[in-house]
Order: sequence, then structure tokens, then C-alpha cells
Amino acid sequence: MPAQPVVVVLHDGRLPPDEVMAPVAARAELRPTEEAGLAGALRGADVLFAYDFLSTAVPDAWHAAGSLQWLHVAAAGVNAVMSPQVRESDVVVTNSRGIFEEPIAEYVLAQVLSFAKDLPGSLRLQQQHRWEHRESERVAGTRALVVGTGPIGRAIARLLRAAGVEVHGSGRRSRRDDPDFTTVTDAAALTAELGRADWVVAAPPLTDATRGMFDAAAFAAMAPHARFVNVGRGELVRTDDLVAALRDGHIAGAALDVVDPEPLPPGHELWELPNVVVTPHSSGDVHGWREALTELFVDNFLRWVEGRPLRHVVDKSLGYVPSTGSRP
Repeated sequence: MPAQPVVVVLHDGRLPPDEVMAPVAARAELRPTEEAGLAGALRGADVLFAYDFLSTAVPDAWHAAGSLQWLHVAAAGVNAVMSPQVRESDVVVTNSRGIFEEPIAEYVLAQVLSFAKDLPGSLRLQQQHRWEHRESERVAGTRALVVGTGPIGRAIARLLRAAGVEVHGSGRRSRRDDPDFTTVTDAAALTAELGRADWVVAAPPLTDATRGMFDAAAFAAMAPHARFVNVGRGELVRTDDLVAALRDGHIAGAALDVVDPEPLPPGHELWELPNVVVTPHSSGDVHGWREALTELFVDNFLRWVEGRPLRHVVDKSLGYVPSTGSRP
């Protein structure tokens, strides 16, 4: 490691908090940059902190990263940086696992409860000054399928189970007696499992295998009363197929924290469908999330300069951090 390493901080106009970054600033040369200047900043740099986790600028600037040793992404998903050149390089990639799991699980539970109790409908009636007695659904006793059994999926499963929901998982490998999902089925059994679920939650990493997995066939396999919640990535879903499924009543509703394209353009049909809730990729963004992301990077930086193992190292062949056990 160089005597004074160079750390590039890719940002979107909002920098990491200075007071949190102070331990890095004391031991490294910081090069803050936005997307347009990334290639220039990467020349001679040792570390890239992708604080702007939605940026897609890294692959185009990678030709200038000849000295880079480590890339840290301020997100759980690393698909925005994982180009073939990054995969084939010797650069270590880490992510921000552990920051967003519980907040995203709370978001999913909130959307499930909102659908079951029709809170948007109650708000519309209140705005119309209408006192209209209605009945609602029970959540306890319903069945959820969480697609993606990593840390985010497990946090979702635990919170839904606490509300009385029967939760099962869909992942790369099938298994029984899972502490969070009871049973996990593999991709070959996904279609059958979709048809058994009242709630389908999408939370897998975006990889070549998962891109577009929720298509017309998947939505056709779901029960007409089922609701779909996406907290993974918009590209997991074929948007036109989702719109058609919602419009034609093949599924009963959707809560979408991520969409494709993103941001959702004005006038897009998803804005207007009455059984859809759209939020702006913010399910994990609770108060203090930026500080928490920066603290994780600082901890890993201190590990790096001291020659200790880094936390949350991504398996670049998989595109995510492998789980070391059933309860990572």
C-alpha cells in the first residue's frame, strides 16, 4: 500500500459528511469527483468510494483505473459497476451490506399492511369527507414468497413472520428447515410457488440470471388476488408485462420502490394505475443512512490500510456477497 493512498470519492453533488470521513482524510489524498471527472480522478488512484451508488459512470471510466486496488459501493447492489472489465480485474469490490436490511423490511411490511387495510382508499375517502364503513383483510395467516434469500430477504421474512405471515423463499438452491423461510425452492420451482403466494416480494440481486425474471409468464402464474412488492432492482421486472398484468387484473396490485426506467418518466402508466404505489428508490433511506454508509466505508478503509480483511467482499463471478450461513 502507498504511503499516502489516493481515494476517489464519486458523488452526485452531495459529499459524504466531513466529520465521518475525517479518519480517511487524515491518512489519504481525497479526490472528490462527479461523473464527468471520474476518469481523470481515477488516474493513479488506489481506492474508489462509489458514494453515488446510482451512478453508471464506472464502466466507461474504468480504462483509467490502472492503479486501483479496491472499489467500495455505497449500496447493497453492485450491478451498476460490475462490467466485464471489473469482473476480470484484480480489483477487490465491497458493498454496503448491513445498512439497508431492516429499513427495507419495514417498508415491505408497511406496504403489505397498507394493501390489506386499504390505507390509500381510506385516505381518498377522508379527502372527500366521506364516512364510509368498509371491511379489510387479515395479514396473519396469509402466505408470502420472498424471491431472494440474502440478508435483505431474510430481514423481510423475519418481520413478515412476526406479523403472522407464512413466509417461504425462492433462491439459487432449494433447502428445508430454513430458520427464516422454513422452505426455500430453487428457480425451477418458482412458477409453482408464485401461484401459492398472496404476497410476492422481489429482493434478489440483479444478475444475468435474475434480469427480467418477472415477466408475463411470472405474473400469469400469480394468483389474481396477489400483490407484488419490488425492493430489488427495476430491471428484475419487464415493465410492460407488469403494466399489462395490473391493467388486466392478472394480479391485484404492486408496490414498487424500484422501476425500469428510473426515475419513472412523467406520464408513465404506472403513475396512474389505481392499484399501484410508487416510491422513489427510497425504501432503505432512513434518517442517518448517509452517515451509516460512510462509517462502513471508513471502517473498511482502516482495515485496508492496516492490512486486515475487508468486510463484505463481493464474489465478482456471482455479483454479490455470498452468505456464510443461513443467518448472515
